[in-house]
Amino acid sequence: MDETVCLLPGACVSLLIYGANGYTGRLIVPIAMARGLRPILAGRDSAAVNALAAECRLEARPFALDDPAAIDRALSGVSLVLHCAGPFSKTSRAMVDACLRTGAHYLDITGEIPVFEACSARDAEARARGILLLPGVGFDVVPSDCLAAHLHRRLPDATELVLAFRTVGGVSRGTALTMIENLGMSGAIRRAGRITPVPAAFHARMIPFTDTPVLAVTIPWGDVSTAFHSTGIPDVRVYTAMPASQHRVLRLSRSLGWLLQSRFVQHQLSSRVRAGRAGPSESTRARGGSFFWGEARNAAGQVVTSRLQGPEGYTLTADTAVRCVQRVLAGNAPIGFQTPSRAFGADFVLEVDGVTRTDL
Repeated sequence: MDETVCLLPGACVSLLIYGANGYTGRLIVPIAMARGLRPILAGRDSAAVNALAAECRLEARPFALDDPAAIDRALSGVSLVLHCAGPFSKTSRAMVDACLRTGAHYLDITGEIPVFEACSARDAEARARGILLLPGVGFDVVPSDCLAAHLHRRLPDATELVLAFRTVGGVSRGTALTMIENLGMSGAIRRAGRITPVPAAFHARMIPFTDTPVLAVTIPWGDVSTAFHSTGIPDVRVYTAMPASQHRVLRLSRSLGWLLQSRFVQHQLSSRVRAGRAGPSESTRARGGSFFWGEARNAAGQVVTSRLQGPEGYTLTADTAVRCVQRVLAGNAPIGFQTPSRAFGADFVLEVDGVTRTDL
């Protein structure tokens, strides 16, 4: 049985949110405060972090991620880091290194396969240090990971897992920048237990998120990594709903990867995103929603299918991230590398207001 995080009764525990001044960070901070937490706010932009901390009457510790000594000083006395500054493929390594040095638990809101796999590879280090490495505590991948674990619970000998999601609402600047970074790159599925590169938009199918099926296409989503760690199911594919026009563009990108990855195109697209709004407005998020569908199949051909429905993605992220933080600070989490469902169970996501699950 996994050892659990041990925080002594009455001990001074502190939470540091890195990237607190970003779009998602600004959604997380007030929820954390409303639930009785007093997070230390941190990030790369000193002016923005200090201004937000003054507004919230919280402590500010701005720092960059290219100075290990500065990171260690900032993490002094910190029990847990919630890392919200992406792209995580560029920022997570420095923060994980610091958490291992200082003994702080590490949580983040990534959805990037390489980050999950990098954290998994450091499981032994984390256990030796007595800390938790829990990437993906937001929309990526709490709902889909819990759905995967639920399907595995329904069909324990499953050998194939299909997950799919559909979102209603916009994307944040950080999400858009990560999407641009990945333009023209290959997709990924898990086959026979191994993460396998496949062409972009490798496979398309109709998915019944509701009673009316819609087109969905495979993407290299975080669950290609995490679902295997959570369930042991060797074959995993993840789909997202998209219009046929976007599907055609993705297929076209297979032959234009060299152009989409060029410095000029990346700079032009990134500049346009940075000049736009930080993310969906409050009213857009209130009108939005998220829909998940999953199917597990065993070697005998038995199939189980379930749906999950919840709030808009960023709203859900802010809620689940804080819930994960609360669980860890209360000492209710295992140490080492974990996924959301391994740490808190397949039904964890059902604690979020507005989340429902249906077995079909």
